[in-house]
Amino acid sequence: MNPALDGVRVLELGTLIAGPFCGRLLADQGADVIKIEAPDRPDPLRDWGQAEVDGHHFFWTVHARNKRCITLDLRSERGRELFLDLVGTADVVLESFRPGTLERWGIGPDVLSARNPRIVLARVSGYGQTGPHSRRPGYASVAEAVGGMRHLNGFPDEPPPRAALSLGDSLAGMFAAQGVLTALFARERDGGPGQVVDVSLAESCLAMLESTIPDYSATGHVRGPGGTRLEGLAPSNLYRCADDRWLIIAANQDTVFARLCTAMEQPELATDPRFATHTARGRNQDEIDAIVGDWAAGHDADALTALLEAAGVVVGPVNTVADVVLDPQFLARDMLVPHHDEAIGRDVLGPGVVPRLDRTPGSVRWAGPPRPGTHNTEVYTGLLGLGEDELKQLGADRIV
Repeated sequence: MNPALDGVRVLELGTLIAGPFCGRLLADQGADVIKIEAPDRPDPLRDWGQAEVDGHHFFWTVHARNKRCITLDLRSERGRELFLDLVGTADVVLESFRPGTLERWGIGPDVLSARNPRIVLARVSGYGQTGPHSRRPGYASVAEAVGGMRHLNGFPDEPPPRAALSLGDSLAGMFAAQGVLTALFARERDGGPGQVVDVSLAESCLAMLESTIPDYSATGHVRGPGGTRLEGLAPSNLYRCADDRWLIIAANQDTVFARLCTAMEQPELATDPRFATHTARGRNQDEIDAIVGDWAAGHDADALTALLEAAGVVVGPVNTVADVVLDPQFLARDMLVPHHDEAIGRDVLGPGVVPRLDRTPGSVRWAGPPRPGTHNTEVYTGLLGLGEDELKQLGADRIV
């Protein structure tokens, strides 16, 4: 059975994380994603990642997987002509430039839709294509702050830290993939034209704020950082065990809390007026956290995990990546898969495909191609029908 997006062609422009992450998600499900890099300015993501082998980094290995990579100078007239020829064969154009860039190059939405009325144009930017801040550059760190997410992280009265990941970029990439699939569905349902999918990093962070906006609108309440817990949600926290390992114990639901109380051999806590309901536990959060914390401190983490799992209480360790790659659940579900990295000539592990589809599953077919223009011949001669001599001349002219 072919993967779900087999037959969908995506032209990926732009660099770094948000747009390429969207492209990766689509490619994982079988889309033919053609990554376009400038001949003299490859995607900086090729050099990102904290670890390296012989100067090679691994961000690219994962985020460019399953993509065909070509080079093309979109700033040149001939490059734009070739790009529009590719647009005529495609379903989606995905770009993550600052708003106005495509228009400045003469390949804005009107030009693309004139060449291919069914094209879906996904545009990922810091603040969106409109509004007073639209022309500002945007990175995930700022988007997380502007969108309200960063303020909620960390501990009260301390500087709000960031997660050691580019969450704003990844959220925008996920929303962009959702938008692309939604637009493709609407196009096929209506038999009509494509449309523009406008995704903002800042808005992607704002969209994750749960009830914080209506809470403020209705009551003036400004939610703040909760440290290792969420205020009003108890017990659901990080607890240190006797062997100095940390466990997350989440028993804030009434039925689960009752099971925790039984496991703790303190069943009377489940009917104690201070803790009998979700609201009551929220009001007495410090007290119930202290009780659970004292109890957890008397057990080793493995023994406590086994006890709580047997009791039907939600519990889990705080895994490092070294723990994650050995986790039997992730291994059983193919969430840790080899990527053959040609740059170092061997396999490295990477994340599996999410979500899993049971009838038309996605897969990791190859790692990010190590060289810009790896698929130039395959795409330009096979897809556009250019001759080899013409392709060589385009290379000599630095068009490709």
